[in-house]
Amino acid sequence: MTDDTMKINDFLIADGAEDWRIVSDGAVAFYRTKSLAQSAAFAGALVDVPGLSEHQFGIDIRPDGVTVRVVTLRNDYMGMTTRDLELARAVQAAAREMGLESDPAAIQSVLVVPGAPGKRAEVMPFWRAVMGYVPRPDSPEEDLIDPHDRNIALWFEEMEEARPGNFGAIHLAVWLPYELAQARVDAALAAGGRLVRDDYAPAWWTLADAYGNEVDVATVKYRDEPPPG
Repeated sequence: MTDDTMKINDFLIADGAEDWRIVSDGAVAFYRTKSLAQSAAFAGALVDVPGLSEHQFGIDIRPDGVTVRVVTLRNDYMGMTTRDLELARAVQAAAREMGLESDPAAIQSVLVVPGAPGKRAEVMPFWRAVMGYVPRPDSPEEDLIDPHDRNIALWFEEMEEARPGNFGAIHLAVWLPYELAQARVDAALAAGGRLVRDDYAPAWWTLADAYGNEVDVATVKYRDEPPPG
């Protein structure tokens, strides 16, 4: 890694990046719009952000808003850098100039987590083939990603305990801004879910529906530093 890398919390508290939150695939901001035309106009304005087109980014245009994502992805690192912060500030300034407001409550990402009772290497070739994915450069032995950066990524978990019959299992991870996670957990429990484990909360809670299908509600809390105490 080079010295341009940033800790998650340093990015989130930086001046000029108040609209942004970090989830599993990078720093994300969502800006509400009144029409598809306004969304397209904002996307057009982002063309003029210096350096954005040469960086790892994503722009999703909808009639009610635009989602923008920035992240650094290279062979030794995936995460935030000073360059990402510069771009986030520039995107935020462009949004403010157009009178657009951010809505962090609309930010989330989803990760698919196939579990293997043995080794990840035993199942990753299958998923790579069936999904048409490629290994993530910084973690090729654990993660597969869409080479076109359009679809949900996969992280492979080596299960501590196999399901009956020595089977694996697949679950989802829903990544949210930290301040929204507890409310989402509470809502899921009120909707008939149950808590499987919260040993690592607020980094993640594992919940299940009535038939045992699991989902993690995850945040970036303590991802780059240990919890206090």
